[in-house]
Amino acid sequence: MGSRLVPLAIAIAALAAEAAGLSGLALYLGLVCVPFAAAAAFVAVSDVLEGHPALLRAGTNGLALTLVVAASAVRENAPHGGPTPPLTTYALVGALLAYLVPAVVWVLEPVRLPRARTRTAVRVTPTP
Repeated sequence: MGSRLVPLAIAIAALAAEAAGLSGLALYLGLVCVPFAAAAAFVAVSDVLEGHPALLRAGTNGLALTLVVAASAVRENAPHGGPTPPLTTYALVGALLAYLVPAVVWVLEPVRLPRARTRTAVRVTPTP
């Protein structure tokens, strides 16, 4: 339930439905995306609380959850039959970017090569 790919896929589907002009389907996909995004955010935050190095993932998941909820709220409160407010598209694109930030950071992270250990000679002097 804490997978980042499920809310990412649903948000992409909602954005595609919005681009196709299916605002009703985009609304329902956005609403379905909220619990999955919340689960991913909760898992990331619990990883941080357990001491795992997941602060970036927790922050981006929380931001993506906020943007998905905002997109769903704006879309639901828009007049039915009228044009969809552009804030819904911006919020969904922002959520997609937030989900992709850790992957970009991982790709751009420099490769850490193991250091070769140098052996130093130890002199043993006999004590008289």
